Amino acid sequence: MSDYTVRPAEPRDHDAVGALTVRAYVDDGHIPADADYTERLADAGGRAHDALLLVAVDGDDEPVGTVTFAVAGSRMAELSREGEAEFRMLAVSPRARGRGVGEALVRACLDEARRAGARAVVLSTQPQMTAAHRIYERLGFTRTPERDWSPVPGVDLLAYRLDL
Repeated sequence: MSDYTVRPAEPRDHDAVGALTVRAYVDDGHIPADADYTERLADAGGRAHDALLLVAVDGDDEPVGTVTFAVAGSRMAELSREGEAEFRMLAVSPRARGRGVGEALVRACLDEARRAGARAVVLSTQPQMTAAHRIYERLGFTRTPERDWSPVPGVDLLAYRLDL
């Protein structure tokens, strides 16, 4: 990912990061454009307040990818338990896909988890997010079907875990 840098998002990034996240989820068919969840995806500032919002930027410092990192018990944590960290809302701009941006963002989350003293990292993903699944599995995450869950009826999420 030599063309990109991963760093904590700054307030000036929030609008672009929110828009990028919504576009990735809606345009790829993961959620309908009118879903209530689009408001959460768009609220990058809120995520940055409650968790660590990471952004991958190109050479012009324009956001091309993002992920939200949280530790167990924090406001953005959904799946993690004591001693675990998690990441959510991984999104990569279509123009940057296939260039290592998603993997670099996941690796940054693993680094953050180690710094936070987490023993494992967990995540939730939709069954159709197969490109993301390939990244997770390549990095050593394994499916943990006993932790699969549904945040709302009709949305089924798969759980993955990586012991650090």
